[in-house]
Amino acid sequence: MKFLNRLERKLGRYAVPNLMLYMIVLYGAGFLLSQMMPGFYQTWLDLDVYRILHGEVWRLITFVLQPPSNNPFWVILELYIYYSIGRSLENMWGAFRFNVYYFSGLLFQIISAFVFYGIACLIIGQGMVYINMEGIGSMFYVNRSMFLAYFVMIPNATFLMFFLIPVKAKWLGIIYGALMVYEAIWNITNKGIIVGGAYALAIVISVLNFIIFFFSTRNYRRISPSEMKRKAEFRRKMHDAKWESGNVVEFRGRNVITRHKCAICGRTELDDDSLEFRFCSKCEGNYEYCSDHLYTHEHVRRVKGNTEE
Repeated sequence: MKFLNRLERKLGRYAVPNLMLYMIVLYGAGFLLSQMMPGFYQTWLDLDVYRILHGEVWRLITFVLQPPSNNPFWVILELYIYYSIGRSLENMWGAFRFNVYYFSGLLFQIISAFVFYGIACLIIGQGMVYINMEGIGSMFYVNRSMFLAYFVMIPNATFLMFFLIPVKAKWLGIIYGALMVYEAIWNITNKGIIVGGAYALAIVISVLNFIIFFFSTRNYRRISPSEMKRKAEFRRKMHDAKWESGNVVEFRGRNVITRHKCAICGRTELDDDSLEFRFCSKCEGNYEYCSDHLYTHEHVRRVKGNTEE
């Protein structure tokens, strides 16, 4: 991270602000091109390592034109999601750091394609057909690494899966990670240890920017036994304080600590999700009331150490 800070001080002025807007324009152009000239992208623009090694070096740049789908509805939806997530990451990190993350993803994608091609050529031969490249030669893992970074940065953000089911970002991140592990295992199982292992290695290289980001942002500070004991004791005291607060009710056959409890009727948020609770500023003491009794209760007064209502 210190290296990145020094790099930002030197090169930060060259960062491209609102980078995802330009990428969305390129994706859109690639989609229009695929509709007007089907097959042109695969013939002249994709990340075909064999043709790059035979002089078509422009493919190192033009492969970014690959549209996420050929369906207009899904293209619009995915481009909107890409833009929203990219802008969120840029707002959190700044333009320079987001540029570094995204462009390093592109670089690792290219490296992964060359690594996979090189290993596969040793096994299959230089006449390897394009289909063996599959997702390695596309923008798929570049965008996936952006999603993974977003899930780590904002784990409690909510997505509507299938437009109906609310799912927190951290669970989607776990699903994404599990799918990548499954892809690696499936390829090793079905394509052999060498070719399948090469594909799995290429997947890891493709999201190496995320792996570097994830481990560089973890807190590896060693916690001493005394500090662990102090934290455990603090959690125990906080738990005991909640039980002593009186917000303990029986719910479905067991005692449950609630966040809110009406001082008049005793109802909690477990009784009705629509109930609202407020503390009364005129009562002397921490008395909380539900919306039905907030304005109808008698205020609590403390006189010479006694409580009167």
